[in-house]
Amino acid sequence: MEYIYIDSLFFLSLLTDYLLCLVTARVCRLYLRRWRYFAAALLGAAYSVSVFLPGLGFMASPWMQMACAGLMGLIAYGGERRMFRCIAVLLAVSATFGGAVWALCLRTGGTLRIDLRLLLGCFVGCYAVLSLIARSRTRAADRRTVPAELEFNGRHCSFAALLDTGNCLSDPLSGAEVMVVSPGALKPLLPDCAALLETEDPVELVTAAAAVPELKGRLRLIPFATVGGTGLLPVFRPERVLVDGRERDGMLAAISADASGDGFEAIV
Repeated sequence: MEYIYIDSLFFLSLLTDYLLCLVTARVCRLYLRRWRYFAAALLGAAYSVSVFLPGLGFMASPWMQMACAGLMGLIAYGGERRMFRCIAVLLAVSATFGGAVWALCLRTGGTLRIDLRLLLGCFVGCYAVLSLIARSRTRAADRRTVPAELEFNGRHCSFAALLDTGNCLSDPLSGAEVMVVSPGALKPLLPDCAALLETEDPVELVTAAAAVPELKGRLRLIPFATVGGTGLLPVFRPERVLVDGRERDGMLAAISADASGDGFEAIV
């Protein structure tokens, strides 16, 4: 009779799923949200255990596997700009690990009775290779991006910001530095104004914001100049700004859809 230890299965699945979510985030160059990856891993571990519980054999069906994988992806990457690509990468990374385990099974005689140390070694090897690929792919971007956090009206939002040494944007009235942030990154900070933030005309945006209680009198326009021309940007002053773990007193946040790119959602 074959015995399966539920506690060992749960914790091994928890570790495996967490690292799969983590390496997927690194491959996709996301701002790391580790608590979400842990929550997704908890679901994956619970699913792994449920397959072996009496009366729950149907959980092993391919449809249930895909449903669980999709739900894990939503928990880990829901709200990201390229959410479906992240979920696809998660499935590909999981398939890579699964293929390595299957190859190990064939090498040990075609049985799934693999020594736990061999299984962990196989996973560590896959994780190291995938991490190396992700690191080489994002090395240049990692040197240029830093984590940033804004606080406003008791709410927070976190995102990756591109360090632009040529960014000289400042407030002509106060001389304060200005960070340019994409509307998508600001949605957790201003959840009731998500649709308003997508307004492309800066004058129209500032005018409409005057009717919103939490933005009334907080949003104004500043001029900017680039190689492509000049224009206006709507800006507001967050209550707190952190860039790469350092507080930036007085820094303003400008709103622009052009501030996002592959791996970042703001320019500072």
